Amino acid sequence: MNKTITLDTPIKRGDNDITSISLRKPAAGELRGITLTDLLQMDVTALTKVVPRISDPNLTEAEVARMDPADLVQIGGVLAGFLLPKAVQAEAGLQAE
Repeated sequence: MNKTITLDTPIKRGDNDITSISLRKPAAGELRGITLTDLLQMDVTALTKVVPRISDPNLTEAEVARMDPADLVQIGGVLAGFLLPKAVQAEAGLQAE
């Protein structure tokens, strides 16, 4: 399952601007070292660790740390949605398009 997010504030990488990020549903191993409750609560430290593992283009922890807070909240919401069971996603209308 992938979800593309258009950033409110592009991330500068060299001469290029990253204007959108695709996130894929993480596998259990990609959540190592992070508590699920921290991710569900959109803890900045947890997001900074997990987003580089599941983003395309691959972001660095430093890029995530410098991200516009509105973009980080948007990404955190998508990531939290990935952690919900399919039945809950369907009820909330969060299933992949």
